Amino acid sequence: MIVAGESSGELYGALLASKLKTLWPDVKVIGVGGERMEQAGVEMFSGIASSFGITEAVSTFRTVKESYKRTIAAVRSERPDVVVLIDYPDFNFGVGREARRAGVRVLYYVSPQVWAWRGGRVKTMTEIANRIAVLLPFEESIYRDVGMPSEFVGHPVLDEINLLPGDKEEIKRLLRLDPSRPYLALLPGSRNHELKRLLPVLLDVVKRFRKEYPEYEFVMPLAPNMDMDKFKALLDKFKDEGVVLLRESAVPALLLAEAAVVASGTAALQAAFVGTPLVVIYKIFPLTYFIGKTFALNVKYISLVNILMDKPVVKELLQGNASPERVMEELRRMLIDKDYRKRMLSDFDDVKSLFEGKNPSMRVAEIVGNMAGWEA
Repeated sequence: MIVAGESSGELYGALLASKLKTLWPDVKVIGVGGERMEQAGVEMFSGIASSFGITEAVSTFRTVKESYKRTIAAVRSERPDVVVLIDYPDFNFGVGREARRAGVRVLYYVSPQVWAWRGGRVKTMTEIANRIAVLLPFEESIYRDVGMPSEFVGHPVLDEINLLPGDKEEIKRLLRLDPSRPYLALLPGSRNHELKRLLPVLLDVVKRFRKEYPEYEFVMPLAPNMDMDKFKALLDKFKDEGVVLLRESAVPALLLAEAAVVASGTAALQAAFVGTPLVVIYKIFPLTYFIGKTFALNVKYISLVNILMDKPVVKELLQGNASPERVMEELRRMLIDKDYRKRMLSDFDDVKSLFEGKNPSMRVAEIVGNMAGWEA
């Protein structure tokens, strides 16, 4: 069983399911996720219903509660050899506890950001999972220090990148875009609260950017689980501005772009891996931000790129600073200041070097097989 609660985790679940079926073609994989996991052969018993923060969680509470009930029921009735929990801690912690009570082995894949806040969760993980596969190099020792079997497996984003050609013009042709034009990538996130607050900012950026750089085109990938009807009016305005909307993952859009405006999250790391300069923006409900800032005592940055390098490699524009004016300032700097751009790309190389030699999805599939006692 694979349980993923949001778009990035669902992608990792799909990549893992594909590797499991490569190693064990007759394996049955069930789970919680979305279209990509289903396409990878996962038998879905519930869809993604994620939320973020205190106020944002209220609107999706009933959906999440129903999904949780179905997940626990499936653990008890199906009794899978292994349950793989992908991030999504406020949901998956309960699933892990119930699975272990039922005598089912649990692998936690993608560590909750225990190093950021709510540090007590490090020890809690020993109650929830038998093993943990972490994506970031410094996380392995955090868990081993409390006796949790832990392995740094690398980041599955690299698996996705390796499936695509690295040539910008080729990707443009594959996506039926003009290969002669430069592109700016816009990545608004996947959660409803992110889209609600960041889409208007990005629309304003498009209008301003077009006036200064008329030769540029725009591309905006949208998460497969995005509620298109809910944001139709806003998305139509992007189309009116000539923005190409893709129901694809973020990687192709980032690979073809000269620069990107990215909602904080996995996409920032994806941009670093493919060598696309970016500015990170983020807005959440003010109360959620205040509480997070109060308790996140160990964190200086929100972008994984900056966290990994422990310095401000990319600009982070948060809350009121995530304005069209500030975004434009940073875009101009990335496109005009060659030394600034060169330093950023050099730091991106250092980030990528931390993950060299890893084959994350295959390695996690091997760990699952080992836990289940399957013969490879």
